[in-house]
Amino acid sequence: MEGLISSRIIPVRDYRSQEITALFSTHTSNRRRVFYGPIRMMVPSNSSNSKAGSVKPLTTSSLGRLDNALPSKEILDLWQKADAVCFDVDSTVCVDEGIDELAEFCGAGKAVAEWTARAMGGSVPFEEALAARLDLFKPSLSTVQDFLEKRPPRLSPGIMELVQKLKESGKTVYLISGGFRQMINPVASILGVPTENIYANQLLFKNSGEFAGFDANEPTSRSGGKPTAVELIRKAHGYKTVVMIGDGATDLEARKPGCADLFICYGGVQLREAVSAKADWLVFNFRDLINSLE
Repeated sequence: MEGLISSRIIPVRDYRSQEITALFSTHTSNRRRVFYGPIRMMVPSNSSNSKAGSVKPLTTSSLGRLDNALPSKEILDLWQKADAVCFDVDSTVCVDEGIDELAEFCGAGKAVAEWTARAMGGSVPFEEALAARLDLFKPSLSTVQDFLEKRPPRLSPGIMELVQKLKESGKTVYLISGGFRQMINPVASILGVPTENIYANQLLFKNSGEFAGFDANEPTSRSGGKPTAVELIRKAHGYKTVVMIGDGATDLEARKPGCADLFICYGGVQLREAVSAKADWLVFNFRDLINSLE
């Protein structure tokens, strides 16, 4: 697919279902943003036989020379002293690309996945790709609710433990995504990330439940949105050191002065070489990040 130079998929299996209830606020205007409803989540099994909990990192020999797979002391110091850690969600916190899964549920999976590859590879402006993808299947409110019930997101192996470790270390966790709050809110609930620490897009619906677009005022709805979100977070809280973790070109954009001090590329789901080559640190297993905090 255009824009996706190289990818390596690590299979994640043996998930167990956990019931939770995520309550969403509602609005009475002619466009409804979010909704109430029970959400089922899939989280990694703690079983000793679970492959999901024991995915091994790829070796540098299997992928050629990856100079940034072993962090320098400077990089480790930045990671360990970080005040805040911002995570991408799709293909990082979760093993799925949420919009691709929703599109597949609606029968437009292949076409939408091609646009996602272009957006994540950085070959087209993000806002153009987002609008084009949604226009291919225009999900209704009832369709989104049905999708969330029947296709719960799957968390990446080790993410729950990493978030817990970060909290124990006094670091604040944020979720910054080009995906949609309707899908990310329940993920945040599982991880214990407050809703005010979520920066993501918002699907809009008419009173009839018909698709009405997305909120273009959200910074993550356009190219450069993640750096904007990180900058807002940094200024609002006065953080001295901020880290961004993700897999795509939009995550890499956040690594610049005044935004993220460190970009860690997570290649445990998909490896995008154009992104990983420019990362400060490339990891394939969240256990590496957990161990470096101990």
